[in-house]
Amino acid sequence: MSIRVAQGRSPAGPAIGFGVVGIAALLVLIIAIFGSFTQVGVGEVGIVKHFGAIDTDHPDVFDPGIHTKVPFRDDVVIFDTRIQKEQVDSSAASKDGVTIHSTITINFHIEAAKAPLILQNIGANYKERIIDQQIQQAFKDVTAQYAGLELIQKREEVALKAKSVLKDKLTPYYIVVDEFTIPNYEFPKEFNDAILATQVANQQNLQAKQLQDKARTEAETALIVAQGLANAQKAQATTLTPEYLQLQAINKWNGQLPQYLTPNTPLPFIGTTPTAPAR
Repeated sequence: MSIRVAQGRSPAGPAIGFGVVGIAALLVLIIAIFGSFTQVGVGEVGIVKHFGAIDTDHPDVFDPGIHTKVPFRDDVVIFDTRIQKEQVDSSAASKDGVTIHSTITINFHIEAAKAPLILQNIGANYKERIIDQQIQQAFKDVTAQYAGLELIQKREEVALKAKSVLKDKLTPYYIVVDEFTIPNYEFPKEFNDAILATQVANQQNLQAKQLQDKARTEAETALIVAQGLANAQKAQATTLTPEYLQLQAINKWNGQLPQYLTPNTPLPFIGTTPTAPAR
């Protein structure tokens, strides 16, 4: 005789199922709650995308602060509107065919009101897609107008012109250039050697010119001194009359006649000549 035990469903099965669903619902609720808020920092704007799309005619833009959004529908892309810095390694050729390498540094900012258009037309990576490319192109456009040596001599002028060119290139993308700097140039070794040789030659020429100028000045000074001495001697010769010489002698005479006179020697200041006594 066998005894059968009635077997029924275990009550734990439905409980576990409801538990998993409950946990999933709770997680969705938590995500929805946290996804309903977004924060935009100072110097930033947030562009709202609805299901990945932007209404460029009436875009939703969040200013700095905390904002609510519809979870699972809205996505907020943060754009920095402050002045930013970008550096690009660039290569170009001068008017005379010299290859130049340089690291270009610019400061820029975007037009905050046009951030939705920038995101729509270019994307959040507008630096890599637009700015870097246009920096290099502006550098090439300007360096092609100068010879290699002129780029060194007119560095500030080149930077100002490149800044102007870059401004024109970036304005259609609502990007404003604040500063444009070319900190240094790197030239081929042959060009650097040629510049050094030119500088040495110029220095030597300058020293030679300085020596020539010094010799010329000394010669002119000696000529002036000699001419002045000759004029003085000539003037003195015209003023040394017998009367003037006698007056000078009188001024220096001590009042005593000489004790001995050589025959036929004139007496001082009298002009007579003593005669020998008759024998």
